This record gives sequence, C-alpha cells and structure tokens, in this order.
Amino acid sequence: MSVRYLSCGDTAFSVEFGNEISPEINGRVMALHAAIGQAKIAGVVETVPSMRALMVSYDPLVTSRAALEPEIEALIARGLAVGRASRKVTVPCCYDDRDFAPDLTEVAERTKKKVEEVIASHLASSFKVYVLGFMPGLAYIAGLEPSLYLPRRSQPRVRVPRSSVAIAMDMTTIYPFESPGGWHLIGRTPLWMFDQRREQPVFLAPGDSLTFQRIDRKGYDRIAREVEAGTFDWAKLVKAT
Repeated sequence: MSVRYLSCGDTAFSVEFGNEISPEINGRVMALHAAIGQAKIAGVVETVPSMRALMVSYDPLVTSRAALEPEIEALIARGLAVGRASRKVTVPCCYDDRDFAPDLTEVAERTKKKVEEVIASHLASSFKVYVLGFMPGLAYIAGLEPSLYLPRRSQPRVRVPRSSVAIAMDMTTIYPFESPGGWHLIGRTPLWMFDQRREQPVFLAPGDSLTFQRIDRKGYDRIAREVEAGTFDWAKLVKAT
C-alpha cells in the first residue's frame, strides 16, 4: 500500500494511506497514530487520525517535515500493529419506543426486512469507531451489516434528540447533542457521548470496537436516571484489549 505525504500549512503534514474508507486503511492510520505516540518523536505536538490519513502536527522550532518523514517511514517499514482495538465497548440501546426510533419502520420497508430483523442486524454488526467529528463526541462508527445500507435521508431533520442512534451508508452513529441530522433514527441510548463532568468528557475513541446491547424502556429509564445524576458506572461498559 503506497503512502503519500501532503503539507498542511507550515507546522503539519498528512500521511495518507489510500483514497477509500476501509478497515484495513483505517487500521494502518490508527496503528501509526499509536506507534508515533509510543516512539515519542522530538518535536511532534500531536497526531490526529481520520478515516484514511494521519495528520502530524509539529513544533517548527524543534523539527521539520523533512526531518520527520524519514522517522515515520522507518516506523511504517518496521511494520504496524494493525487490527488491535484499544477497547471493547458495549452501548445499551432501546429500539422499542416509537419516539426513540421514528425511522425504524421505514428502514424495514426499504431494506425488505421486518422491524425485528433490522434490530437484529444492527445488534449483530461488527462496529469499529473510525474517527470523531462534526461535533464533540460524535463518532463515525463503521461496520454496519450490508443489508441495512441506505443513503442519508432526503430531508434532514432540524432537530435530532441527544443520544439518538442512527444509521446511514455503512455506518452508525450516536448524536452527542440535540442537533440537525440526516441519518435514519432507529433507537436511542441512555448514555451521553459527551459529558463535561467526566474526567474524559468524550466516551468513545478512535479504534474502539463497539457492540450495541438491547434494553427495554424500563432499563433505559433506569440508566438514564443514573447518567443524569452522575452515578452511572461507565467502567462496566468498557473492556481493554
């Protein structure tokens, strides 16, 4: 796989691994992100992963793109540990309330499935968090079961409730705040993807593997109360790998 370097102003450059969105390419991006962090290269300020590239920001008083490229190329040449999820995360989701899942019936009709089959396919999907973007805490999560692929809604909503679980194309996402949105709403989690009261406000991170766990409305309300009160045990949803 060829690697391309592109300047991003005079204090950063992008390391591109391809022109498409795929688990393999994103895996190399995340592996290089981890490798640079472990190498602690002098002058590197931060690395920012995207779907298919890694942006490397540096201090121009300490180093330069010309000096950094060979070091990064050496890391790539030694081999990148691709395919290791940093965490396994379980997200509870309620699909049963009509207000939570206003597009579920339409998704079932358009994919020629029963509603329960749509839910089962979403639960069975092998999801991975690729990147965060659009707003704080919003994760682009790839790996949706192919039979559920649909384009975005032709008419976006002006308001999508916080914590709505939605699908579009080959992805799912969870809205961290009430906002406009054009994805298909099929459920809602009682979790908050962004909560400034937590030590780490953003719950999901690039590289996480993710599964949804079905809960009923009673279970949703119980967890929602704990999240609202700040007493929910977030650690039980995460396993390190």
